[in-house]
Amino acid sequence: MKPPVTTARQAPQPAAHAPRQRNREKTLEELRFAMLRVKNKGLKMSIRAVALEAGVDPSLVHNTYPDIAEEIRALVGRSTRRQRDEVRADLVAARQRLREVTAEREQLKRELAVLASVNLTLNDQVAELKAEIEGKLKRIGPDPVV
Repeated sequence: MKPPVTTARQAPQPAAHAPRQRNREKTLEELRFAMLRVKNKGLKMSIRAVALEAGVDPSLVHNTYPDIAEEIRALVGRSTRRQRDEVRADLVAARQRLREVTAEREQLKRELAVLASVNLTLNDQVAELKAEIEGKLKRIGPDPVV
């Protein structure tokens, strides 16, 4: 008689690990040390790099430790206020450029309308001259001034 075959489902499961106790002060200290380690290793300073070095998720730094996130941005030279001001300045410049391009487009549309009118007039004159050359049209009176 064969012994019963056990599958992975039937194998006894190890006891689940208890969730890690969260200690805000300890995590804050670890994040500060992680900032120093990232700097000392010569890695590019970023919230993601610091979070990975500290063993936490980057979203934790953004959401739970915004002061640390702001410190990191300041070290990189991209504070939130500075980023916002740069984006706002870019937006103002883009809107001004849009106004200029829109005005230029309107001017070009007016010029195009004038040129289209001149073109139609010239097409009519060419058609009349062709008809005259082919003998289909006879002018009565003085020659037109061209």
